[in-house]
Amino acid sequence: MATEIERKFLVNDDSWRASVSRKVDIIQGYLANTERGSIRVRVSGSAANLNIKSMTLGVTRQEYDYPIPANDARAMIDGLCMQPVIDKTRHYVEYNGHTWEIDEFHGINAGLIVAELEVDREDEAFDPPPWLGKEVSDDPRYYNVCLVEYPYSDWSEE
Repeated sequence: MATEIERKFLVNDDSWRASVSRKVDIIQGYLANTERGSIRVRVSGSAANLNIKSMTLGVTRQEYDYPIPANDARAMIDGLCMQPVIDKTRHYVEYNGHTWEIDEFHGINAGLIVAELEVDREDEAFDPPPWLGKEVSDDPRYYNVCLVEYPYSDWSEE
């Protein structure tokens, strides 16, 4: 079984941008979303994957990822996936031995920026970057699958 342990955070400011080592544009759509799991198709740069992820709330979830032809993935996104699709740019930032993935959302989720850190253990210690904000790992609104059904543009001010 594949397991992903991922923590999600908001960011306090844009100072992380100065440390971006690379970035990739991502389009992803969801073929299915149930109370137990989701099936998504993602095109990330020139690569594409079919991904199955459990809907467990929290930082540890089952995840399975399989490469597929990019043309097939684009056809599935255009013809089979729930709308709207997720459109984002993923920025990679190295900080004190960890690689942070900072997702800057576009389209209907524009304005949302989420920093993610994959760790080996739920209790793994890490040095938080100065731009790191509130942890939102346990808030389902920040899950990409939830952003399809309840986009950031529909949220009221917190």
